[in-house]
Amino acid sequence: MDLKPYRDQIDAIDREIIQRINARVKLAVEIGKIKESLGAEIYVPSREEEVFKKLASYNQGPLDERAIRSIYRQIISAALALERKLVIAYLGPEATYTHQAALKNFGSSVGYLACATVPDIFIAVRRGDADYGVAPVENSTQGTVISTLDMLVEENLKIVAQIYLEISQCLISQSPLEKITAVHSKDNALGQCRQWLARMLPNAELVDSPSTSHAVRDAAANPNIAAIASAVASELYGVPIVRESIQDKADNITRFLVIGKKPTSALGGGRDKTSIAFTLHSEPGSLLRALRFFSDRNINLVKIESRPSRQKVWDYLFYLDFMGHHDEPDVQEALDELRKSSPMVKWLGSYPDTGI
Repeated sequence: MDLKPYRDQIDAIDREIIQRINARVKLAVEIGKIKESLGAEIYVPSREEEVFKKLASYNQGPLDERAIRSIYRQIISAALALERKLVIAYLGPEATYTHQAALKNFGSSVGYLACATVPDIFIAVRRGDADYGVAPVENSTQGTVISTLDMLVEENLKIVAQIYLEISQCLISQSPLEKITAVHSKDNALGQCRQWLARMLPNAELVDSPSTSHAVRDAAANPNIAAIASAVASELYGVPIVRESIQDKADNITRFLVIGKKPTSALGGGRDKTSIAFTLHSEPGSLLRALRFFSDRNINLVKIESRPSRQKVWDYLFYLDFMGHHDEPDVQEALDELRKSSPMVKWLGSYPDTGI
């Protein structure tokens, strides 16, 4: 069979694709110049979601929506880099799951700044060392990342987007199971594999590391140490995978937040999520009354949890996620009512509720 006619068609299509991509990027750069002159944000998550929605409606296959989104993420990333070199802070070093989430959301053309801790991410954005930060906030197996919740209240930054990343944990070491004496990883990652570790490495010491990538570096330096981290980290740092997919739950997903200095606009159509933090007076029924401000307006509450306020003993902060954007009238009404009965109410951000 002669393949040349097919290859000639592919070459012709490639030429057209390159021309059209460059034409698209030039228009995006012109829009970026206008935004900059107006003092507007270059990165607008709600606009990106609208673009992805339109692309999905244009797509007739065989590529699926995830593939189209991934391709266009890199195109948008390249355009952002030409408009202005964005810098994204993340929990480092390179190849952590937070780094992978940041790449998924911003693409490979922007700049990245590795941070040693979650608080460092927030500080980098506040100081202007980074334009945005990406921080883990909860895992479907292990629950909330407390340091992220604390920093959302302590720092005057806003959540502008969220990212979901499927997590497949690997045991990474230079040695087989029988020679491993310690397992290093981030506390949340260790928790995701607790049952597997108890069954397969019951005598190994479990050591909390600053990040999963730090743990792989430990495993590279000491053959008796294993790390729990991603296959990406294994490849980057040159330490073999001993076992794959060791997480206790197959559907292991971590949610990350993108934080910035300014709030983002509404996506609309019931596709936004808002996060707040508030305190209550210590009296019977105060939490129930607070939640009714939302239920009475048919606002869907999707998450609530409490944390010690760290201001005084047995004083608590409540964190609430609900559907709707901060600027919507019914949300404004609910928040106004909450402020009347609460010592403190802080809007943490409104952002597109995308699960992809």
